[in-house]
Amino acid sequence: MAGKNSKKRPDHITAFGVKVLNSRNKDIRKLRKVFPPAIHGTKCWKSSYLIMDYLRENGLPKGKKKKCRVMEVGCGWGLASIFCAKEFGAKVTGTDADEMVFPYLDLHTSTNGIKMQRYAAKFQDLTVTELSEFDLILAADVCFWDKLVKPLWKLVRNAMDAGVQQVIIADPGREPFETMTRKCIKKFDAQRIEREIDDPVKAYGFLCVVDK
Repeated sequence: MAGKNSKKRPDHITAFGVKVLNSRNKDIRKLRKVFPPAIHGTKCWKSSYLIMDYLRENGLPKGKKKKCRVMEVGCGWGLASIFCAKEFGAKVTGTDADEMVFPYLDLHTSTNGIKMQRYAAKFQDLTVTELSEFDLILAADVCFWDKLVKPLWKLVRNAMDAGVQQVIIADPGREPFETMTRKCIKKFDAQRIEREIDDPVKAYGFLCVVDK
């Protein structure tokens, strides 16, 4: 039996101004009983925090309209784009191949008091026309299999053809990500940026930053 002075473990953290719920949260537990994600959308992956830290330091690219328009692909719980909306007032959209993650996305947008459009789409299905509506494309922990290199590479090429100002893809440094990053460096003179944070969580990895 827990002692009288024992502390209840928190059901969330606050990271870069974003409230991030965890598996102890009652609403997350309820969702998991009804909406089990099929493609790794079971939690917030740490590369999202690396993107937030980078954007807090460097800001968002200047949008073609008053607000920077951000799309997070493979968005999962959507924390990087939620950060963009809260910190910079960006207009944000989340896409994911697994529609079962959207209840978790909706819970986090509601918890953080922001609005986000979202729809189901695979990387390779995002057309130049669709991507032309955005200034910044974000992706965290999405290049974990060899078979994902080709569709992500197509996404980056389409984004550049569409006039997207910046694409940022974050990863712990797995080989599929490194392969894709080398392609971006060769074709678009992209940057491979090593990044590490200790607070609010420990995270280490790399960013592939492609600028128009």
